[in-house]
Amino acid sequence: MSRLRISTAGESHGPGEVCLLEGIPAGLGLSSADIDRDLARRQQGYGRGGRMAIETDHACFLAGVRLGRTLGTPIAILVENRDHANWRALMSPDSPPADETQPDASSVARPSPVTVPRPGHADLAGLMKYGHDDVRDVLERASARETVGRVAGGAVCRRLLSELGVTVAGRVLSIGDVTAPPDGGASFLDPTSVDWEAVERSPVACADAAAGKAMCAAVDDARARGESLGGVFEILCWGLTPGLGGYGTLDERLDGRLMGALGSIPAVKGVQVGDAFADARLPGSEVHDPTYVGRDSLGDHIERRSNRAGGLEGGMTNGMPLVLRASMKPIPTLTDPLPAVDIQGLYEVKAHVERSDVTAVPAARVVGEAMVALVLAAAYCDKFGGDSLDQLRDAVQRYERTVEARGLWRRS
Repeated sequence: MSRLRISTAGESHGPGEVCLLEGIPAGLGLSSADIDRDLARRQQGYGRGGRMAIETDHACFLAGVRLGRTLGTPIAILVENRDHANWRALMSPDSPPADETQPDASSVARPSPVTVPRPGHADLAGLMKYGHDDVRDVLERASARETVGRVAGGAVCRRLLSELGVTVAGRVLSIGDVTAPPDGGASFLDPTSVDWEAVERSPVACADAAAGKAMCAAVDDARARGESLGGVFEILCWGLTPGLGGYGTLDERLDGRLMGALGSIPAVKGVQVGDAFADARLPGSEVHDPTYVGRDSLGDHIERRSNRAGGLEGGMTNGMPLVLRASMKPIPTLTDPLPAVDIQGLYEVKAHVERSDVTAVPAARVVGEAMVALVLAAAYCDKFGGDSLDQLRDAVQRYERTVEARGLWRRS
């Protein structure tokens, strides 16, 4: 098991979302603003629902940080749910009275159960798994609000990676049937070729203005029809040292860990490294990256002029930018709901409707950044160890100097 790991807790309309992050080295400069930035980015995006107008997510450190520095001990972060004030009775942890005709002063009334699972959501499978008879017992945790804790933990890992020279950034490639024009593979070789400021300004996190405008129009059309939309987002990482991950055991393979992390995001149904799905239709000569001899002031070295592998070979980083893409299905909650079955009486009705988004692809790419940052930070800690940031950074630099001296790689 990795020394760096995350766990989260919290219901969508409960008091708050909690993140517990273990294994972050001591001495990392960290403030709530570092986390709040990504929490705010997660709340943005064209097509979000009314919940985001209520919440103003803010990270509160409960443990593991003192005087702006991590202590090397578990970090606990709380993000309060402001909307909980409107749901106190419905989400009360206290038991309702056994005899509801004579409740005592400390008890709460039993809320009416939700009995119509939504097609495509965790509702029905969760009812069967846990034996619940109220869909709310499932949907409160299965809600994408759960990703607040992931983004909080991912923001801490982003800070750690930045100290090691690593950048993690995400953008939206498509929403519905609207796709941004390809860049000819330029971003695979040099992610800084992407106008990241334009990505952050865009309401749909797309640097191409025309495509972004068309995506917004598609969202408007879907909203008018009571529909929801999915899409594809891309995570790019650069500055990575080669050799993270491994091929010796199943658990070491970084491609599996990254794809699993992205695949764990609610509504994500497909993940690829680089352009893997398109590569499956091509011969090997058009997929793999030749190596050449390059020359610089340090001497001859191996260089690559393409990055079709997306930065991973044999379960390890190869020193090139990491490229990951994830496909997100449309959100299951529809304002024009699908047919469903009431579990009390087993009769057909319209599916339950919760307050929801039309699309959450722009927000999902922020969650994707967090999950990738978590995996990469864990891979650095696994390979290089170190109880403090200085120890970790020194180990990385010694390793990189050795690889460069052998002419196997250059930090660009």
